[in-house]
Amino acid sequence: MSVSNALKTGVTAVFAALHVTLWMLPYPWFRNWAIFLEPIEGIILGPSAGFLAALIGSGLGRIIKPDPILGMFGIVFAITAEPLGVLAAGFLAKGKWKPVAAIYAIMLGAYFLHPFGRMLPLWTIIDIPIAFVLIYPAARLGKFVYERNSLRLGLASTLIFFVSTVSDSLTRVFLLVPARLYEFFGLPFEVLRDEIFVPGAVLSFVEDGVAIIMAVVIGVPLIVALRKVPAFKYPLT
Repeated sequence: MSVSNALKTGVTAVFAALHVTLWMLPYPWFRNWAIFLEPIEGIILGPSAGFLAALIGSGLGRIIKPDPILGMFGIVFAITAEPLGVLAAGFLAKGKWKPVAAIYAIMLGAYFLHPFGRMLPLWTIIDIPIAFVLIYPAARLGKFVYERNSLRLGLASTLIFFVSTVSDSLTRVFLLVPARLYEFFGLPFEVLRDEIFVPGAVLSFVEDGVAIIMAVVIGVPLIVALRKVPAFKYPLT
């Protein structure tokens, strides 16, 4: 194995382990601390290695510690939502908006085609259409996360953190409604609306705000710090 491949493997393994660790920590809302790692994984590892790290980390985390509400079935949400959030961040950081826009268009379109999607309050998913609109500017500015001394690094990081965090949320909404997992859980429309979507939306909006704070407080300093390591070139893929 070459030094380059060894570095990619090692860094991917480190982020997978971080993903597991963050899942194990107590979390006050409905997802977990690993969602705030997703944008950083995508920016540093790139789309493919980032996706792999999140897939391994999210899956292994649920095997070690099953979801307290969904049990082992929570792994379905984990190995789809979290890797796709990382994938979105990786693409945006490389200036590629079309794959992310396609993911959003397919999932959001399927949601509104489903009868429940048209019946559930629109405000509960309003962050998703907003993120959809911000995909293109996020990709246009995304390249600045890899440039030195860029004054636009903060804005680029904020947009990527927001869109990728909402991508995670969109995937969970897609699985629950258009993919009809609500039927598997035996949830009638009223329960889905009053006990999941309405309270879940409030928490999701809080997480969007925390993601923006994370971008400024953690994301930007970490990216700047890694630029100072000569042997470490990112994105890895």
